[in-house]
Amino acid sequence: MNLPDKWVIASSNDGKLREFREMLGGSGIEFVTQGELGVGDADETGLTFVENALLKARKAARETGMPALGDDSGLCVDALAGAPGLYSARYAGSHGNADANIDKLLDALKDVPDEQRSAHFHAVIVLLRHAGDPQPLIAEGTWSGRILHARRGNGGFGYDPVFFDPRLGKGAAELDTELKNRISHRGRALAALQKLLGDATR
Repeated sequence: MNLPDKWVIASSNDGKLREFREMLGGSGIEFVTQGELGVGDADETGLTFVENALLKARKAARETGMPALGDDSGLCVDALAGAPGLYSARYAGSHGNADANIDKLLDALKDVPDEQRSAHFHAVIVLLRHAGDPQPLIAEGTWSGRILHARRGNGGFGYDPVFFDPRLGKGAAELDTELKNRISHRGRALAALQKLLGDATR
């Protein structure tokens, strides 16, 4: 795969830009967010994380003429049949209100015992070389754990304060950034993308 040296990230989120730069650093690729180029968010009308990531990447690639990275992710709780899932960011109604989302989640699970509070984060990252790319690279990552009964820790964002990793014995909001980036769903998806890129350029 012949890859240009400048890609657009189908997001206006500076945090995502930083993660991509850190994980894919040393590749010689320059990353820019779609917001910096005046591109608005895509309508997330897909029924899966993969579909939404593709919609985001395709819009960014079409409007910029550049290779595009799109991602979609969410929290899936087994006791809630996979909810909030695709609607994680707007679970409580308005987009990105983390406190309201957590409050709604804790209320939905208030009578659920620990052994039934299993959950996982899932992330998908898609790379399109151009808007009509028929063979995108698709990388996925999962982070398994369970939902706490109350917030814990001061770090992270989103649902991190109520997500617990039993292997580490810590909540996501209690982890240092380097460790979290390595073991999180997005970190694992980025690592998988790095491998795909390595295989594709051999």
